[in-house]
Amino acid sequence: MQIIRTVVWIAITAILVAFIAMNWTKVPVNFWPLEGGNYIHFEWPVGVVALVFFLLGGVPVWLYLRATRWRMGRRISSLENSLRASSMPSINAHADTPATTESVSKETPSPTSSPEV
Repeated sequence: MQIIRTVVWIAITAILVAFIAMNWTKVPVNFWPLEGGNYIHFEWPVGVVALVFFLLGGVPVWLYLRATRWRMGRRISSLENSLRASSMPSINAHADTPATTESVSKETPSPTSSPEV
């Protein structure tokens, strides 16, 4: 899957670079209207204008994707933690049957006692 993503990004980059290289003529861009029917005026190459608007369109979508992935990651972590907490045995479940020292000593041999040969 990573290779497909890389190939797509390389193709997009190559198309964008080719477009910028073929359209390097400067064009007037009216940026902001002023009083009297005038505008703030820039002369930019067409490729740069296209790149700026490509980024203006792509960055908000990318930020939305990152925020969604972050939110879902937090949600998954929360669900995993609650599942882990609910699957652990309760401490109070073993409190009903207290173990006495006699029953423990009968079940497990003492490490100091050695079997007689």
